[in-house]
Amino acid sequence: MTSRRMVLRQLLALFAGSPLVGTRLGAGQEAGTVYPPAYSEEVMRPVNLHEFEQAAQKKIHKLAYDFIAGGAEDEVTLRANREALNRIFLRPRVMVDVSKIDPSVELLGKRMDFPILLAPTGGKNLVIPDGDRIAAQGAAATKTIYVVSGGAWIEKLDRTGGPPLWWQNTTGQSSRSAAESYARRSEDSGCAAICVTVDNPYQSNRERNNRNRFDYGYMQTGVPGDEVSRQKPRSPAVAAMLQPHNPNMTWRYVDWLKGACSLPVVIKGILTAEDASLAVAHGADAIVVSNHGARQLDTVLPTIEALPEVVAAVGAKVPVLMDGGIRRGTDILKALALGAKAILIGRPYVWGLAAFGQVGVQRVVELLSAELVLSMGLAGKPNVASIDRSLVRPAGGL
Repeated sequence: MTSRRMVLRQLLALFAGSPLVGTRLGAGQEAGTVYPPAYSEEVMRPVNLHEFEQAAQKKIHKLAYDFIAGGAEDEVTLRANREALNRIFLRPRVMVDVSKIDPSVELLGKRMDFPILLAPTGGKNLVIPDGDRIAAQGAAATKTIYVVSGGAWIEKLDRTGGPPLWWQNTTGQSSRSAAESYARRSEDSGCAAICVTVDNPYQSNRERNNRNRFDYGYMQTGVPGDEVSRQKPRSPAVAAMLQPHNPNMTWRYVDWLKGACSLPVVIKGILTAEDASLAVAHGADAIVVSNHGARQLDTVLPTIEALPEVVAAVGAKVPVLMDGGIRRGTDILKALALGAKAILIGRPYVWGLAAFGQVGVQRVVELLSAELVLSMGLAGKPNVASIDRSLVRPAGGL
């Protein structure tokens, strides 16, 4: 029986001209088939995104693993993000010409080879030094949009071949003057958009961190090895603490950014039709349906369930993206069917980074995009425009 890995490799032949796909044959490979880039046996061993988490867990400190893997409080929403995706079933069409499959999309004026972005994530330095720069190199190699808080890594990449297409991520500034200054600096830095994460007014209650006595200072320095218990904490996680980030931020903030620069402004952290409508009214150029990877307010809606009402509220005014729980190409297919223009992944590429560095990031993107192409072919969808709501049905739905 043909293995899933072999099927994925053969289906990558449908990426005609894709930069992700290599063309040189190796031992045991068939002429006429286009194979993905080959890495070491260790890197090629994980056959899906779930297995990258397992590989990463073996290599990093428990505090780092729990920080990345964990969610808020009882982690109800963390589980629900995956469970909700699994409750949706596909209605494939057959006898459709899928000899050529095109997963490309256009987003904010940029053509993307596939509808996958790398979401902003904290704690990359917990798994590898200079994590933002290394992840950026992986994003550049796969031509994937990287959403990140810009820093010194941009200058380093400028000296070594240039950064990827990237969006500047922020949780906001407390005053109009600071916001306007930030917008102008962002535009000068070369980013393609500003992404505002709006669901983070306070540090959330993450009980794994509290139990581990995690120090948020480690997000910059990494976990200090065996001496962790002897280090004086700089920003310790404590149960029942109330730590403000930007609790005074309102929709005026979007007005300030839009008035100070010409960059598109993307609002990330929307879960309701009401807030989606307000975002559009204040000039947002795109919306990301997100619950912060289930790391902020627990028991909120899983993102795939919040997506339809946001899409309905926005209509065709601005593109809607989604993150949260994406681990399979079929997950992306479901999000696209329910109206998402593209999706973002967070933990999966950080697991790739933790396990194998830059090539781990690349392999995660390559696997996920290959699964998407395979899923589109098996569902009878030759391009993204052909994917609509008729493709999906909730479990037990009519």
